[in-house]
Amino acid sequence: MNSHKSRFFSSVLFLLALLVSACSPTKHVPAGSYLLDRVKIETDNKDVKPEDLKSYLRQEPNHRSLWIFRFPLGVYNMSGNDTTKWYNRWLRRAGTPPVIYDESLMRLSQEQIRKALSNKGYMDAHVTADTLTKKKRMKVTYHVETHEPHYLTSISYNILNDTLYRIILGDSAASMLKPGILFDRNILDKERQRIFELLRNKGYFGFSKEYVTYTADTAQNSKEVDLTLNLMPALQATPENGTINRSHKPYRMRNIYFITNYDPVNSSLNGTADITDTIGYKSFYILYGKKKYIRKETLVENCFLRPGQLFSNRDLNNTYTAFGRLGIIKYVNIKFQPVETDEAEDKLDCYILLTEGKSQTVSAELEGTNSEGDLGFAVGATYQHRNIFHGSETFSTKLRASYESLSGDLSKLINDHYTEFGGEIGVTYPKFLFPFIRTDFRRRMKGTTEFSTSLNFQQRPEYTRVIAGAAWKYKWSTHNIYRHNLDLIDISYVYLPKTTDGFLDEIAPQNPLLRYSYENHFIMRMGYTFYRSNININSSVRRTNYYTLRAAGEIAGNVLYGISKMIAQKPNENGQYEVFGINYSQYAKADLDYSYTHLFDTRNSLALHVGFGLAYPYGNASILPFEKRYYSGGANSVRGWSVRTLGPGKFNGGNSVSNFINQCGDIRLDLNMEYRSKLFWKFELAAFVDAGNIWTVKDYESQPGGQFNVKTFYKEIALGYGLGLRLDFNYFLLRFDLGLRAYDPAENSKHWINAFKDFQRNSTLHFAVGYPF
Repeated sequence: MNSHKSRFFSSVLFLLALLVSACSPTKHVPAGSYLLDRVKIETDNKDVKPEDLKSYLRQEPNHRSLWIFRFPLGVYNMSGNDTTKWYNRWLRRAGTPPVIYDESLMRLSQEQIRKALSNKGYMDAHVTADTLTKKKRMKVTYHVETHEPHYLTSISYNILNDTLYRIILGDSAASMLKPGILFDRNILDKERQRIFELLRNKGYFGFSKEYVTYTADTAQNSKEVDLTLNLMPALQATPENGTINRSHKPYRMRNIYFITNYDPVNSSLNGTADITDTIGYKSFYILYGKKKYIRKETLVENCFLRPGQLFSNRDLNNTYTAFGRLGIIKYVNIKFQPVETDEAEDKLDCYILLTEGKSQTVSAELEGTNSEGDLGFAVGATYQHRNIFHGSETFSTKLRASYESLSGDLSKLINDHYTEFGGEIGVTYPKFLFPFIRTDFRRRMKGTTEFSTSLNFQQRPEYTRVIAGAAWKYKWSTHNIYRHNLDLIDISYVYLPKTTDGFLDEIAPQNPLLRYSYENHFIMRMGYTFYRSNININSSVRRTNYYTLRAAGEIAGNVLYGISKMIAQKPNENGQYEVFGINYSQYAKADLDYSYTHLFDTRNSLALHVGFGLAYPYGNASILPFEKRYYSGGANSVRGWSVRTLGPGKFNGGNSVSNFINQCGDIRLDLNMEYRSKLFWKFELAAFVDAGNIWTVKDYESQPGGQFNVKTFYKEIALGYGLGLRLDFNYFLLRFDLGLRAYDPAENSKHWINAFKDFQRNSTLHFAVGYPF
């Protein structure tokens, strides 16, 4: 493994050096042309930032990593001129060609910047461009003079329809138009969009934002603008191919039809093709084909549109979202047919067109591991049925088996390997299942209910362990950026049917508290996790800085402890209460993680992460169960260390085989910083710095130096750094990170480390899927 790390690191350095030292960046620049080397924007107004104007440039130079190295151009320049050779063609496809300076695009960029400033209220802005040539390279600088902007002094409304006037002015607090703001056309357009959404949610199905116009009145030589918002009447076609003005009228839902076997290619709008049965249910109409694959109750529960209610664009979007969450539905399309009347309100007939998706899937996975020369592998299989009870319930079965060889002196142990077999069965319902919850609440929360049970068998040289579990969980989201997970009941039973002679005495010779982690025990917990993020999971393009906040908490054993006290149960010889003859755990645990990614541009970003966790045993427990304790090191922690080889505190684990049991704690701290840069093709470069460790809340004899001390803990924060190479395939990302140790807090070690002096010992190569945070 160590030689593999060395070769990997050397290969990365060689590749980077090769690309940096590749042929001159002007190798493929034609004679008489110039490589666009640098582009700079300078403004005379601190409120107008150059980075906000970069998107209006029509020509930018080749991408630079670390703002210095042009790796994509370097790859392209490694190609020869003979394009009949495959490797030249591949290098050109993988890299990017030199950006050749184009004067017409420079002039167009000037005009686009000027128009953008004019739209923001700087109508007298002036943009010039200077060029500077050096050999075959061109540098362009855009100078922006904004001058004094136009701004709104008064806002009036020209709305002839009294009902619409009351609706729009009644929501004036939400209006984006305020006296004193810049005459920004982007804001004007956002106000048009706001009025459009407001009226569409009030029943005005036929309304569009084009009906909202503006009239701007400016005095000569003045920057003041008097703005009038106009609401134009609706246009209606006449038999004579003309149009007439008519009042905007709200629409009320009349009939709602579900067409469950809709074929977007062969079916008509009303879906009459292959309809075999029509069922009326709660004022809805369900049109089934030959296969009634989904229950009528499920269809109605996921529809936010209601007969007799006013049309609402919000209800329409919620209906799309609800049906999009149903795994059995492949496509959903909602169409309307207006029914005009002479009344104050018109009518709408709604057709919800549904196409059945694939109900059953089987998948398999294979992975390999290499930890300090210990080779291992794991295989898994998953079966899913997305409509097991005809309500889009997902039934899943997962099976997994893994094997890993173990190094070290195991001559006195029975085996020299680690094996694990596990299975899980679960059913997920696309709604809240709980007594006395109203239907409206279930629909509004966009939640799921999950019931699951699992069994896991682990065999190490030291012990054989069985972990069984059962859970009842809820997941829901609100406002598109908040996600909630509630583990109402999560039961875990740990049973050790077999251990080597003296195993428990060996891991805790004078500490019976640590024995508890490897004795039979029972956990009944309740947990809640909150997520907040501005990442749009439906979009692969991230245009702004993004963040993710995760906060989680859980408690265990309180209900059982209360029952034990209430019935005056007698504790065992260790002073602990039991359920079914087994000790049960009691503890509280809290975690907080926050990550933030700043985008310098489309190809360079800086990601930051801070994580903190605290767990405390009390009542019926003196120590946390092993599976609930924290560990440090690994692909998502301090990457200079392998998983479970760092901490707690200044504890020196030494042998990872015999000391992995002790390298866990009750407090965790993770601090990570990572620079990411797109290289070429699918490759991405990362440079990172990690810091962190774990600690115990109590002083355990088997973990000397592991207890947290507020006065000295900062001296026990490990520090690592390294390089990473990633392959980004859009749908998933393969990650190779080489971590090096910089500061090791372990006792009996030289804390500050030059990793290159003993590279094999002080470096760790990690392979993972996805970003670390």
